[in-house]
Amino acid sequence: MAYPRKGSLRVVQLASDSLQGQLDDLLKKVKHPEKREELFANCLQIKKNVDGTLDALRKLKKGNEIIHVQNYEQRKHAEERRLMGMSELLQELARRLHKELLNKQIEAADKNIKSKAAAAAKQREKSDEDDEDADEEEEEGSDEDEESDGELFITISDFRAQEEHDLSVKKGEVITIVNQNPDGWWLAKNAEGKEGLVPKTYLQVYSQQIQEASNSNKDEEEDDAEESEEEDNEEEEDEDDMEDEDEEEPKTKSNKLKVQEMQSEESRAHRLSAKKVVSEITAVDMLVEKAAIPEGFRASTLAQLLAEGNKFHMSYFLQPMLTQSNLCFKDLHLDKVDGGVRPRKTHTELMFTLWSCKMIPFPVTGVQVLSRQVRCCLFDGQRVLSNIHTVRATWQSKNPKTWTFSPRVTGILPSLLDGECFVRSNSQSPEIGILFEVGITYVYHSTGHRGDLSCGWVFLPLFTTGGVPVPHRTYEVVLNGGTPYEKGLEVDPILTRRANFLEQILVFRKQPKLLVKLKPPTGYLRNVLKLLPETLVGPKCYAHLLAYYRQLLAEALLKDRINMDSADLICNPVLATFSELLEQTDIVDALRSAWSERELTVKRSEKRDEEFMRRLFVRVYHDSVYPLLRSTTLPAIKQGDDEAEVSRWKDIANFLNQTAEKNGSLYSLLSPEHAYQVFDISEISYDFLGLTRKAASVD
Repeated sequence: MAYPRKGSLRVVQLASDSLQGQLDDLLKKVKHPEKREELFANCLQIKKNVDGTLDALRKLKKGNEIIHVQNYEQRKHAEERRLMGMSELLQELARRLHKELLNKQIEAADKNIKSKAAAAAKQREKSDEDDEDADEEEEEGSDEDEESDGELFITISDFRAQEEHDLSVKKGEVITIVNQNPDGWWLAKNAEGKEGLVPKTYLQVYSQQIQEASNSNKDEEEDDAEESEEEDNEEEEDEDDMEDEDEEEPKTKSNKLKVQEMQSEESRAHRLSAKKVVSEITAVDMLVEKAAIPEGFRASTLAQLLAEGNKFHMSYFLQPMLTQSNLCFKDLHLDKVDGGVRPRKTHTELMFTLWSCKMIPFPVTGVQVLSRQVRCCLFDGQRVLSNIHTVRATWQSKNPKTWTFSPRVTGILPSLLDGECFVRSNSQSPEIGILFEVGITYVYHSTGHRGDLSCGWVFLPLFTTGGVPVPHRTYEVVLNGGTPYEKGLEVDPILTRRANFLEQILVFRKQPKLLVKLKPPTGYLRNVLKLLPETLVGPKCYAHLLAYYRQLLAEALLKDRINMDSADLICNPVLATFSELLEQTDIVDALRSAWSERELTVKRSEKRDEEFMRRLFVRVYHDSVYPLLRSTTLPAIKQGDDEAEVSRWKDIANFLNQTAEKNGSLYSLLSPEHAYQVFDISEISYDFLGLTRKAASVD
């Protein structure tokens, strides 16, 4: 009898059934504490087989099936979800088994250390107690041995032991690190000889030489000051006899003073930056210590980068780059046919949509959450490669742990709430990906401290290990705790600590997650993105406005300049104020609204004329954005202040309505009801050379 042949999908389903049986047997064996090493090896092997089966499933196509399969795509997706769930469960199980093995190794090391300490105590009792000199030498030798056993670290905050093998430390305590475990929990020894695990985020390298050097520098500065005073007195007394020496001494003194001033400015800058970081760390540590926030929360890394300057702002990456010779632009070329900027292709170009965040821990009473947001950028595991884009999240009071994006509103959706974004990157690195940092802006009532917290982060790679782009689909990824430079930390470790071994596997499903979808750009949007810089992350809703700005840049820098070697300021209000506009998203939305209304009145033949559309964009910009940027009656921006945001939007809406009624902004500019800043020539002067120099430094 001939058996019917099985299709590819059926073969994968049978393999999945076999792997499911192996997983069930493994979970039964987990209840027994013996043979942990064997279970860990089996777990890794099963996970490897599951991942291989998952890769084979994703390569299947309906056309390759030898027999007809009903609901092929539905069955394939169901099998894919099944294998992904098995893979995540095995990964969590392997991590727990690995942690248990490490704990056993630590216990064995503790027993070994205690036995050695007991043997050493017996030997000391038998030694001659009267020989004090020999005892002092032995103590010095033992101290040197202890210092040579590990590296010295100093604690930056208090840490209380929460488990049996943890070591409690106080802020400023110097400890010796015996073993640096890869999971972030390091084996430490204090001055009393006690050993235990301490999180590495509470430690900082201790160097006594640096402190001695700083003290010696202070002494040298005081000595130099005293010597300079003595030399001044001697110069006044011997002014007539030593004229030649007096001419040389002021020169050397001025040089010394310049060096001291430069050193003092640099040290002052370092102290201010260190003070800022330490104050933020101590504030977060205080909240963790009081159990106001989970242990995995940290001060927002991306928010600190945004606060340092404009290096990670969109306006910085929109500026053209100079080549290494500084003779021409690297990423801005004129299209001789259309007259605008020449389209440029990049290595990576895609869209992503933020759907939701699930099971995000909520701070306790006493911590007021002002806003919830997700910050995203290009990241290669070591450094940020693009601008940092922020998307505001919305939530319901009934379910504060679930965040959503792109809510339904009347009119245009504010760009700050738009979860549809584009990504452009020309990096050839296979390790590049998108870094998502889920965070909140908060105020702690008891101290009044205000800051930005990271509620977790996740890195979504854009390429597989083989260098192939990842498939365009929806990803549900688990958030990590700590900072992007810390590995193996959970957002809320208390959930897994309180549960037993089997309950921890179930708790894994309640971990905070981010739901994001990758998809390619299509149609008109693909042509618009080609006009933008090679590296940029931003919202889809005003990508066309950024394209108009780049076209105006190409005209002003490459077409309208009479002499290409000229570095004079360019009189152009749009180019001069566009960077300021991007920092105020509500005024960007005003430009979007005014431009969409004006586009409705344009004929099809006029839309095909790109020169006409650029001139029309400049006119709309002058009537809507430029007066708002110079207004003094518009309230200041306050992040997380709902009243200030509503007040700003009401004033902006009233201005747009008045401009539409009067057919232009001239009435508002001359009306005594509105007040504007005193005119400055810098408002309409575009310094392209200074901006391109800053952009060229990134290359």
